[in-house]
Amino acid sequence: MSNDLKIKRRRGSLEKRRARAGYLFVLPFILGILLIYLPILIDSVWFSFSDFATYEETIMTEYGEQTVNRITTVGVGFKYYAEAFGDQNFYTALLSSVQQMLFEVPAVIIFSLFIAVVLNQKMLGRAAFRAIFFVPVIIATGVMAEINAQDVMQDAAQEGAEYGAGENAGNNIISMLDVQALFANMQVGTELVSYVVDLVNNIYNIINYSGVQMLIFLAGLQSISPSIYEACQIEGATGWETFWKVTFPMISPMILVNAVYTVIDAFTRTDSPATEMAREAGGGLGGAMSWIYFLIVALILALVGAIASSFVFYQRRD
Repeated sequence: MSNDLKIKRRRGSLEKRRARAGYLFVLPFILGILLIYLPILIDSVWFSFSDFATYEETIMTEYGEQTVNRITTVGVGFKYYAEAFGDQNFYTALLSSVQQMLFEVPAVIIFSLFIAVVLNQKMLGRAAFRAIFFVPVIIATGVMAEINAQDVMQDAAQEGAEYGAGENAGNNIISMLDVQALFANMQVGTELVSYVVDLVNNIYNIINYSGVQMLIFLAGLQSISPSIYEACQIEGATGWETFWKVTFPMISPMILVNAVYTVIDAFTRTDSPATEMAREAGGGLGGAMSWIYFLIVALILALVGAIASSFVFYQRRD
């Protein structure tokens, strides 16, 4: 048997072991989907096509006969879907959610990539800076978010906002820097001016939503071989050229991952207008609105994945 054939067989067996390890790693998630989430999803679909009705049932207990109220479902077809499509407020909520996503996704990806590139450099206290940028992700999670919402500092922050130290701080910065006048002198379109102004005013939320993406980009940057950068330096490439010719193509798979993650995060956030409307509607109508919203999100994810996949570069390991 030739050495090349032995190497191929050894490599094949190694890849199979890695594949088995990967399946074992995701097995708890798969079991959770099949045993917990799948039955809930099936019930949600059924409820969106059904209405709830109550009826009385007589049962025998140790104290004699008793009448109890039971709840059952009655199929109503596409009644709630037609009602959802006929609701103008639902269209407005969907449009608002899509606009919010289109605003946040590019800003979060660009900001997290910039911070990841900066934090990937050798500097004093690099680990501390990474932790600082990830702290908002921890604070924004379930229990911590509730504690933070009930904190007495919340009232102080709202009072400070009245004096320009809170939510209106971004507007004050815009007023002082006069970004509109700056872009007007550069003869840039008003749409770009409004987008930049909104980014500065919304910088707090952008930082909060960029923690996970920053870590993913950091992992991608650290997976790039230093020898590639050494070759670029020997060839005389500038830092700008190195970023666009080496760094950006090598982390393009991470850009795709972060784009998908950010789109899902933007749509599933509790303050999303469509999510809030479906929650307030409840019952079959809320279920129908939720599934319409889900299909729109799936369509946008497929579109984002198709666009991002067109420039993704996968490094060959063989």
